[in-house]
Amino acid sequence: MMLEVSNVQSKSDKSSAEIYRSRTRQKWVLLAVSVTISIVSIYFTEELVQTIREREKKSIALYAKTLEYIANQPDNGQLNFIFDDIIVANNSIPVIITDELGKPLHYRNIPSADRAKTQKQKDRLLLLELEKMEEEHEPLLITLKSGNDISGYQFIYYRNSFLLTQLKIYPIVQLAVIGIFAFISVMVFNYSKIAEQNRVWVGLAKETAHQLGTPLSSLLAWIEYLRGDSGLKNKEIVDDLKKDVDRLQMITERFSNIGSEPIMEQANLPEVIDEATDYLRKRISKKVEINVKSIPNRDIPANLNKALFEWVIENLCKNAVDAMSGAGKIDITIKQAREGHAIIDVADNGKGLSKSQASKIFQPGFTTKKRGWGLGLTLVKRIIENYHKGKIWVKYSEVNKGTTFRISLRT
Repeated sequence: MMLEVSNVQSKSDKSSAEIYRSRTRQKWVLLAVSVTISIVSIYFTEELVQTIREREKKSIALYAKTLEYIANQPDNGQLNFIFDDIIVANNSIPVIITDELGKPLHYRNIPSADRAKTQKQKDRLLLLELEKMEEEHEPLLITLKSGNDISGYQFIYYRNSFLLTQLKIYPIVQLAVIGIFAFISVMVFNYSKIAEQNRVWVGLAKETAHQLGTPLSSLLAWIEYLRGDSGLKNKEIVDDLKKDVDRLQMITERFSNIGSEPIMEQANLPEVIDEATDYLRKRISKKVEINVKSIPNRDIPANLNKALFEWVIENLCKNAVDAMSGAGKIDITIKQAREGHAIIDVADNGKGLSKSQASKIFQPGFTTKKRGWGLGLTLVKRIIENYHKGKIWVKYSEVNKGTTFRISLRT
């Protein structure tokens, strides 16, 4: 029967851990899909940009040849169809035609120049455009002839069309949109995950407190009955039973507090931690030494829920005992930090954690034990950060040397 129960628990542990691993995998799948969409989109956009760029380059080359042809015809009156279909048809590519000295002669598709109020202002704007065009593309040469002799040269400067410029910026805009979408999706995913965890915590806590209530009432009644039994020789048994029942009542109170808003009261941190460790010393391996030190050696008040905070210390100490395989030393140091804050360090000399393990240690479902739910340290983090508005993190950890957890509390 024990083997059967053990197998059921093991399967339940694996199932719980698998749920959270599945959630993490879903997040990575979402990220991978976003990255894939981005890469494919950028690739096809870049292909489109290259195609349009080549087409515009050919259009400008044709534009230059057409101008050169028309300029060198003695009678170009019958070439109006070429002028209309090729030169006038260019309504997208910014173009400036200059003489040999770089003085603008004609231009097309430059709105800023069209809006200029004076010729001087227009010339200045065209010169600025020329500088930008020269940075983008080499100018095209037009050779002017008079008969068989070369009478002069002109140059055609041009820039990418507005459409092409938009397409070059488009991948950045697209990446930003995909990034925002992925960010919102992850935020919604995390919010959903946290909300689900909260429901699980509250439901589990209330159900556990409810289930413990009935046997506790029965146990208290039996203790009173045994105390009134004159035939019972060893009354110390009854006292020990009462201590264990008191302990169960405190555990029930803890679960009740998890399921509702806990009551915070001023308490002396060293005293609370001493009470928690005194209880543990009698119930863990005799080979484990627990030392509690307060710096400075005086009272350090803090606003906390005693039952829940003792649970935090017990969880951290039990994890340390497991990490030391039942033999080693746990040092708990309580310090008054800057005004309004206290620091508690819980250090052990156990097997330690790798960097990857330390980064995941508070995640639900993550555990370094062969059998376990991976919820103990998640519960610790919830109690410290959600209820006590403090912080807890792995201050130090090195494989085969030990781990130090640090708690920061408001006092």
